[in-house]
Amino acid sequence: MNRVKITIKGDFVMNETDFLTVGLPPEIIQNWGWFLAFGIGLVLLGVIAVTRSVNATVVSVSFFGWVLLIAAGVEVAQAIMVGRWPGFFLHLLAAVLFGVTGGLFVWRTLISAEVATIFMAMFFLMSGLFQLVSALVIHALPGWGWQALNGVVTFLLGILVLAQWPASGLWAIGLFVGIDLVFFGWAWVTFALGLHKL
Repeated sequence: MNRVKITIKGDFVMNETDFLTVGLPPEIIQNWGWFLAFGIGLVLLGVIAVTRSVNATVVSVSFFGWVLLIAAGVEVAQAIMVGRWPGFFLHLLAAVLFGVTGGLFVWRTLISAEVATIFMAMFFLMSGLFQLVSALVIHALPGWGWQALNGVVTFLLGILVLAQWPASGLWAIGLFVGIDLVFFGWAWVTFALGLHKL
């Protein structure tokens, strides 16, 4: 059975051979230590966020609020620079929505975290139900059991977050951000270790 050899050097070339190879620039391979340090830093930051989930929630919601405030400023500037055109009021409306939401996230961080958490819990509930029902409807396809299991876990996660609301609003966002940082950092660590083997 033939497998595919992939060589990436500016162009994408596929040849038939017995193994899979990905060509990388030597500068990336030589600097594998920086990728490893970056990954370890993200993992440590994720562990801190998980253990200090309340602080991580406050920081995450505040950061997102500032991002929305900056986006509101960009929308206002774009609406003024463009002048009179059919999309002027849509940009102005977007700026107002971004500004109000961002302001609430920055100045009322804990209440905003609670509101965001209940929306997140409702999303988990609906997403879990949808995945479970769709997996049961198309159960003839391969992998439907994993999709059903994913739907059950997502639904139960939504129930857990919703059952502890409003207290879950203080820790849920920070916990999820921390878990995401751990997995993202671990992906960078494995990438760096793979580069080191090259």
